[in-house]
Amino acid sequence: MSHDRNPRVPSLVIALMAISALSAGCATSGGSSSEPSRGSRAAEQAPTSAQKEQRAAAHYNVGTGHLREGRVAIAIRELRLSEEMNPRDKWTQLALADAYRRKGHYADAEKHLLKGLAVDPEFQQASLTLSAIYIQLERYGEAIALTEMLIDDPTFPLPWAALTNQGWAYYKLGQLAKATESLEMATEYHTGYWRPLLTLGIIEAARGNRERAIERFERVVELGPGPLAEAEANYRLAEIFIAQGNRDRAVEYLTASAAQRPSGPWGKRSEEYLDRLR
Repeated sequence: MSHDRNPRVPSLVIALMAISALSAGCATSGGSSSEPSRGSRAAEQAPTSAQKEQRAAAHYNVGTGHLREGRVAIAIRELRLSEEMNPRDKWTQLALADAYRRKGHYADAEKHLLKGLAVDPEFQQASLTLSAIYIQLERYGEAIALTEMLIDDPTFPLPWAALTNQGWAYYKLGQLAKATESLEMATEYHTGYWRPLLTLGIIEAARGNRERAIERFERVVELGPGPLAEAEANYRLAEIFIAQGNRDRAVEYLTASAAQRPSGPWGKRSEEYLDRLR
């Protein structure tokens, strides 16, 4: 998830230049031979609203930079500093929610998303992310309600993402027909979006439609979504071929899954499965 689309947030370079300029200004004032007046000292101690926003923007950009590089703990520290200086910035609340989500702190993520929505009730990115958090918290009904709102909004630019979250929520509730309907619609909006295809493959495998499931999982691998998703798709393909008695094909897909780096739990499970087959 990227927050760089926010046109109000200056680039990191510009923001840091602004901080440097402010620091230079303070140093110049402090170097005066005459003692500053009481009013001047108060002004130095209490930065203006514009200065706070500039500093908040700098911390925001540094924090989201760390987040993109996977340094989540440092990102949270910078983003909390940004929040202290500008607590009503919805993008900072969204970034904090994403950071806490990555740490598995879903209650904290929900709290910051609700703060962002309190600032802007029509903050679509926050609603989409909140639907995913509710799925993690197994609050599937609330997730579905949020996705319905987004899907019905003609201004929402990512209907396939909301439909995918909705489909997964229905799947977790055991409502496979509704799940399939939402996920198929997601693929119609975006034919190259791998997430609904993966879930559709899982549903088809659960229904015993093995050939259809194979088709879905192979399409996910073709799209190249990254090592974690590819490892899962390959592992699930191997499971189907094991069930069909095709050991050679299963070994092929397990080997591909284990070769993904980093492959996470699916790669590890594939390695363990290969050990049992040898």
